[in-house]
Amino acid sequence: MTFSKPTTVPDPPAETTWWPGADAVLEAATQSDGSPEPMLRALAADIMDPPVPGTGQTRRLWEMLATVAAIDLVAARTLEPHLDAAAILRQADLPWQPGRTWGVYAAEGPNMKLEAKPATRGFWTLHGVKPWCSLAERVSHALITAHTAQGRRLFAVPMYGLGVSVLPSQWVSRGMAQLPSGSVQFDGACATPVGETGWYLEREGFAVGGVGVAACWFGGAVGVLRHLIDSARRREPDQLALAWIGEADRLMCSAAELLGQAALRADEGSLDSLTAARVRGHVASVCQRVLQISAEATGPGPLATDEVHARRVADLGIYLRQHHAARDDAALGRMVLTERATQGAFSW
Repeated sequence: MTFSKPTTVPDPPAETTWWPGADAVLEAATQSDGSPEPMLRALAADIMDPPVPGTGQTRRLWEMLATVAAIDLVAARTLEPHLDAAAILRQADLPWQPGRTWGVYAAEGPNMKLEAKPATRGFWTLHGVKPWCSLAERVSHALITAHTAQGRRLFAVPMYGLGVSVLPSQWVSRGMAQLPSGSVQFDGACATPVGETGWYLEREGFAVGGVGVAACWFGGAVGVLRHLIDSARRREPDQLALAWIGEADRLMCSAAELLGQAALRADEGSLDSLTAARVRGHVASVCQRVLQISAEATGPGPLATDEVHARRVADLGIYLRQHHAARDDAALGRMVLTERATQGAFSW
C-alpha cells in the first residue's frame, strides 16, 4: 500500500531489501485471522534488526504498517509495539537481540501505581500493578514505565521472569478479542533501566512513534473503505452511495498526504510533538468518519453476516480509543497557544 493511492490499487509486492523480514511479516498478517500468534512467531523467528523510523525509511515502514493493518488489525497491533520497542532501544543505544518479542506498556490507571526501586549492579526491581498490558502473557519482553523517587523512568523487563504475574483477564471486548489488554502485577521483578529519568516521554522519537500508530489506524480504515467500494460495485450505486464513497476517498487521501509528509519530516528530524498531534488527531477523525460512512452506506447486513468486515470494524473501533478524542484535542490546543505565544505566529 502506498499513501499516495490508499484505496483503489492492490498492495504492491513487498520490497525486502530494506528489511529481509518483511515478507514473513506480510505472510503472517494474511494468516492471522484475528489472532496475534502468526505475527508473534514471525517476529520471534526474524534474525535481522527490524527497521526503525527516522532513518530514511520511515514512509516505507509506515506504509508496511498500514498494509498489515488493512489485512488484519490484530496483526498490526502486535507488530507496531514490537517495532516501537526496536526504535526506543536504538535511541537508547542498546543492542537489539533477535528472538525476543516486545510490548511497550506506558499507560497509567486509577488506583494503580508501578514503582521502581534500585537494587544491585545497576538493576532495579518493580513493585505494583501496570494496566493495559497487551499480550502480556505472550510477549517475551516489554518496555515499561514506572515511578521512581526522581520521576517516571523506562525499564526493560523479561515477562517470563520471577515476580511477574498476569492478572486474571477481564477483557470482554468484541474488538481485538484475541488480543487481551489487562493488568500485570509486579512483585520485585528484575528490570533494566532504559534511558534516564523522564527520557522516554521527552525523547525526539516519542512523537514519531505516535504517528506510527496512526498509520495502523489508517490501514484499518483502508480495509473498511475497500469493503464499501466493493459493496457499491455489486449494484448500480445511487447518488447517496456515490457521495459516501467520494467523501470517504477525499478524507482518506488527505490523511494519506499528512502521513506521507510526516514520514518525510521524521527522516529530516523535524517531526515535532505539535505536528505529530495534528496528524494523529486528523487521522483518528478520518477513520471514525469512514466507520460511520460504512455503517450508513451498507446497513446492518455486513456487520451481521460478514465475519472479516465485522471483525475489522470492531477491531478498528477499539484501536482508535488509543486516541483520547477531545482530551487529545485539548492537549493540542494548549500546544497551539504555546506555539503562538513563543513564535508570534502559527507554524503553518
